[in-house]
Amino acid sequence: MTLDLLAGPQPTEAPLWAEPARYWQAMTAAVADVSGPVAAVSVPALRYNALDMAVRAGGVPIRVASKSVRVRELIDATLALPGYAGILAFTLPEALWLAETHDDVVVGYPSADRTALRLLAKDDVAASRVTLMVDDIAQLDLVDDLFPPSRRATIRVAIDADASWRAPGLGHIGVHRSPVHEPAEVANLARLIVDRPGFRLVGLMMYEAQIAGQGDATGFGDAVIRWMQRRSGAELLERRTAIVEAVSRLAPLEFVNGGGTGSLELTASDRSVTELTAGSGLLAGHLFDGYRAFDPAPAAAFALEVVRKPARDIATVLGGGWIASGPPLASRQPSPVWPQGLSTMPREGSGEVQTPLRGEAARGLRIGDRVWFRHAKSGELSERVEKFRLVDGDRLVGETPTYRGEGKTFL
Repeated sequence: MTLDLLAGPQPTEAPLWAEPARYWQAMTAAVADVSGPVAAVSVPALRYNALDMAVRAGGVPIRVASKSVRVRELIDATLALPGYAGILAFTLPEALWLAETHDDVVVGYPSADRTALRLLAKDDVAASRVTLMVDDIAQLDLVDDLFPPSRRATIRVAIDADASWRAPGLGHIGVHRSPVHEPAEVANLARLIVDRPGFRLVGLMMYEAQIAGQGDATGFGDAVIRWMQRRSGAELLERRTAIVEAVSRLAPLEFVNGGGTGSLELTASDRSVTELTAGSGLLAGHLFDGYRAFDPAPAAAFALEVVRKPARDIATVLGGGWIASGPPLASRQPSPVWPQGLSTMPREGSGEVQTPLRGEAARGLRIGDRVWFRHAKSGELSERVEKFRLVDGDRLVGETPTYRGEGKTFL
């Protein structure tokens, strides 16, 4: 099917997900005839999240982060909405695949995939549609070692500049990405690229993970997190402006990319930024519940079946160990959300084959009943299933394959 997110009616009352009992009971009814573990996307919730993100962006275009979706039809449906343009891919093989039908695909991370680099270098169309991410001249050396400039298409590149905060007395705050941090360092790399035959510098990216990827309403250390984000945001505004000015003197930039789902408003206020990136807010894993600025709908979820009752207040479901990437914390586990009041066992957590759940609600669960979970992150759920069932209220309205369902496993 072809999903049109603008085709649905505008809500005239409180959305269904505002009442968890109605929402999850409707989801259960919609997939009642589907066997086994089932992953589902609520189309109205997806529509709400996509439109809400566009409003939060304040007119700055949003590039869709494919890593946080990994379902082509959902990516395409989002890109058909006003306010969205382009894809940020997570691997070069994925970018080459998506570039068969999309003309603006930026690879968000450097690549050393020699096979994919050879394919890019030999394909003029792909080379015109795909932009590589670099932060080190050695990444250009690798391309030239495979194909010298005289034997290949000109490769489009963008610089990934470090957006972390080097806080006085605290050190590095943020993720460890690019080695170029200061304006002079980024400008020096830009100069080397501009002077290098066979490459064209077209963009700049700076992802402020310490703001976009860190909830500020989690109930633990919120005051400290908000203080950090204010200070980091102010520092980044000044430094990013200086970096963009320095690089723009060397090459005309087609785009300056920044932000993420959690920082759309802040990054959109930076006049040096021409586009944002977001994706996690579309399907809304439970890690994105802890932000003051927005309240996403739980658009994606998965249901597992009860197969055992080892005790009256314990129900065991088949599967469940679908852990999100990141530090090995409880927050990376799937969260059982319906029936309410269930929790994993401290010594077992989410198991590869089975997950025991304890709580008063377990007393009412029978063999064959379903328990709904939300994944911690968004796109990683797609790596576990071959398809999502598309749901509207209590109706099953279609299905769509994930990357895995299309036979693609890029990482």
